[in-house]
Amino acid sequence: MKIYNTTAGILVEHDGACRLDATTDWDTLINTDNLHHALMARIDALPEADAPQQLLSGVQPPPMASQEIWASGVTYLRSKEERQEESKDAGGGDFYQRVYEAERPELFFKATRLRTVGNRDLVRIRADSTWDVPEPELALVLNSRGEIVGYTIGNDMSSRSIEGENPLYLPQAKTFDGCAALGPCVLVTEGPITGDTMIRLVIQRDGRQAYAGEVCIDQITRSFESLAGYLFRECSFPAGAVLLTGTGIVPDSPFTLQSGDEISISIDHIGTLTNTVA
Repeated sequence: MKIYNTTAGILVEHDGACRLDATTDWDTLINTDNLHHALMARIDALPEADAPQQLLSGVQPPPMASQEIWASGVTYLRSKEERQEESKDAGGGDFYQRVYEAERPELFFKATRLRTVGNRDLVRIRADSTWDVPEPELALVLNSRGEIVGYTIGNDMSSRSIEGENPLYLPQAKTFDGCAALGPCVLVTEGPITGDTMIRLVIQRDGRQAYAGEVCIDQITRSFESLAGYLFRECSFPAGAVLLTGTGIVPDSPFTLQSGDEISISIDHIGTLTNTVA
């Protein structure tokens, strides 16, 4: 089952049919007890959506409202190796090895709704950065109790030049206007997403493929429940949160994003999140 945040309300897609809930707000829906069961119980009572393709065409709102986006770092071997490489001249390479092996994960604040865009909207790269990449990630949608209620696609836009200069510059490398994209929907499942789920990234430049890569989520070294548990240890999220689970696809140096590049991130069972660099 998939739920979309649209300007007309919440679109629920199940078994090829689309229904529209125009009365429930996003924050309330995400925090409904046993969300999958609740949606299944009420879906037949919802009116059929008029022209669902029209609701999903053009720029879409991200599937969030009052939630904060947080992110997990160095959860894939590939990410660990690339972080070590980019920060070696700053003396920070060993830090990432320690994080990769530590019991406590690296978690950092990414964005609020203000700095997040949805499907087909524009993402940004910093004007004071010289090396910029998208980071395609499976995102956990968490309710106020820290329970995983669904999954979506996240793009953690990142400045590798700023983070590589000094690991303490991470907040500036990660958080800026247009730094995050989410969408196109939230996959609401009865059980955990399967471990053979693939993440794929394609970057088009001037009509040609500039980069492509893929990774399976079974390469993530930490459990989703553990990541969510650490996030909620001493932080409360009354409306829930979105937690990016890290990236295992990192374009090789010297690739860097340019204005006009089209970024498409596809995750099995969820769909494709497409954004253009402003």
